[in-house]
Amino acid sequence: MNDPNNLTNSGNTGVPASNLGIVLQRGGEELILEKVLDRFSVRLSTDIPREQLSQFSWGTWHQSIPQARLEVFTVVPNQLDTAMSQARADQNVAFASHIYKLKDNPGTFVYLNDQITIQFANGVDAAKINALATSFNLVQDKPVLGLPNTFVFLVSKQAQENPIKIANQLQGIKEVLAAEPNILVRQETHYKPRDPLYPKQWYLNHNGSNQLAAGSHISVESAWDITRGVRSVVVAVVDDSFDLNHPDFQGNGKIVAPRDLKENDFLPLPDVEETSHGTACAGLAVAEENGKGIVGVAPGCALMPIRTTGFLDDESIEDIFNWAIEKGASVISCSWGASAVYFPLSLRQSAAITRAATKGRNGKGCVILFAAGNANRPISGTVFERNWPKNLLSGDTDWLSGFAVHADVLAISAANSLAKKSAYSNWGENIAVCAPSNNAPPGMWFQDQGFMETQPAIATTLSGLGMLTTDQLGAAGYDAGDFTSNFGGTSAATPVVAGVAALILSANPDLTAKQVRRILQETADKIVDTNPDPQLGFKEGTYDSNGHSQWFGYGKVNAAKAVQAAQQMRAGTSTATKQVKGRNDSKLGIPDNNKQGIKSAIAISEASLIQDIQISVNITHDFLGDVEIYVIAPNNQPVLLQNRTLGRRTNLQATYTVRSHPALKQLLSISAKGNWQLQIIDYVPQDIGQLNSWELILSV
Repeated sequence: MNDPNNLTNSGNTGVPASNLGIVLQRGGEELILEKVLDRFSVRLSTDIPREQLSQFSWGTWHQSIPQARLEVFTVVPNQLDTAMSQARADQNVAFASHIYKLKDNPGTFVYLNDQITIQFANGVDAAKINALATSFNLVQDKPVLGLPNTFVFLVSKQAQENPIKIANQLQGIKEVLAAEPNILVRQETHYKPRDPLYPKQWYLNHNGSNQLAAGSHISVESAWDITRGVRSVVVAVVDDSFDLNHPDFQGNGKIVAPRDLKENDFLPLPDVEETSHGTACAGLAVAEENGKGIVGVAPGCALMPIRTTGFLDDESIEDIFNWAIEKGASVISCSWGASAVYFPLSLRQSAAITRAATKGRNGKGCVILFAAGNANRPISGTVFERNWPKNLLSGDTDWLSGFAVHADVLAISAANSLAKKSAYSNWGENIAVCAPSNNAPPGMWFQDQGFMETQPAIATTLSGLGMLTTDQLGAAGYDAGDFTSNFGGTSAATPVVAGVAALILSANPDLTAKQVRRILQETADKIVDTNPDPQLGFKEGTYDSNGHSQWFGYGKVNAAKAVQAAQQMRAGTSTATKQVKGRNDSKLGIPDNNKQGIKSAIAISEASLIQDIQISVNITHDFLGDVEIYVIAPNNQPVLLQNRTLGRRTNLQATYTVRSHPALKQLLSISAKGNWQLQIIDYVPQDIGQLNSWELILSV
């Protein structure tokens, strides 16, 4: 947090005036931007045919970003300012904007939209909100679902500054808890396959062979003895496109509510020369059992294909998850992430995912899965980088995949056909489980991810088979023909887990999303890899005292065990008969900028199963936006109670219940007995605070 006493002419923004245009407020963090010198964007005031865009004299037309109505033009770097001035003077241009990149995130372009999300403090009324909006030439557009007193505003033509500068000024106003401009960052799929063909779906079941270790598959045949999936369980695969003409996507009721957000229609088919990553992912999850082709993990389940815009701004993410909720998705599989080294989610993006995870399936929650990524880096953590060509990255580098670390998301890593870590697979404390995928050939280190194309290569030979799945029909796609055995990456592992989740819900549709997560983790196989990582030399292929591995999460999914567990679970019919209370009034200082934080314990001696849970906390802090709060159950299961969205509030007296905070559902039906802990972590230097007290009330 910046020192509010160390400001220049920026009011009380917390951002010096000289930095107003280069500091991006996002998810409680400040990201540093740098202007891109060879391109800028414009929004035209009238629709102009694409062929006429190349006729403008102030730049070379490069691309369109349709959902934001932006046109991107490139220029010679030393002509940028002149070109933008000429564009702004043109009567056809509504506005022209710089394009940015995230500092230390090579190859990541940030485009500005005309939206700002503002979260106001409790008690700020409509009159004050309207007055603030008017003073900045903002027009209120819509509320943000799931966030109190939070609205999306449009930057009007009368505004004198760009959305980044306006948001930073708003951040300094006492009535504003958070202000974020809506940015667009290109979406990246995590993998383009390169492994040699192999004509069998070894990842479903196998009896061992060359490069096939025992236990490297998901044991799906025993799960199929119980269910092969039902049509009422819908798997939404969110990706670039889908060849819906493929025979393995045919069948009565197979396709449900297709959506193309890129073309704004309902036919998410591939463009000409598009490889169609989504076709491959969808086949792994739900390819139909039809006597030909392949079989998905959950062949009886339905497919909801959602084609993305290709850019990850707030509205695009809201559109994805709102569509999935409204059209009845049970499972949402996302084999993509942002093309950035460090990418925290915005308030709106985080809220959209939480809403799907808690409000979807009529309140039971959608099971949401994201691929961990293919950089062989932590999804949240720091690596000392070296040996990058041209020193593209060097020294301590922070990595963050905001989608994968979201509390309501299952982050999926990859294991190869030898039941070892796939060399490329991202890792970390937030990995939920792993699933089978391919391995990486030496020297071919994911050239499809822009900034990864010059990443230090692996010199050793890496064994492992590819994943056989659906491909575009004919010559288009990854291979000539209707299937490819070259697929892989965490992109492949993720829809495999999505298929297992769909089988779980087919066996027991009453389960909540949190219960599905618990089943997947508790029934996973504890595969072990004691070898050092061939690129970084780390050894994280074993499990800690909580049964978690940095590489494999809680283990490799086992479809048979998971579906059996789901079938055996029955909705509880007992009602709570008494309350068990615990309280800790010992004051504890919260260490500043310390990721270990503090833990305060309450001991419970009652051994009955929990039917309901309520947690109350009392915290004072100079800037609560620095703080995250977790409760840790006696079984060492952590639940995020409060993320870093409290902004500049200094007092927190809050009560978290299952109704207000559905993440607590995962602690129901476990034993109450043992040490319960409240953990508070301050992630940013300067501001300090203390835990005054907290209380735990369990209904058993």
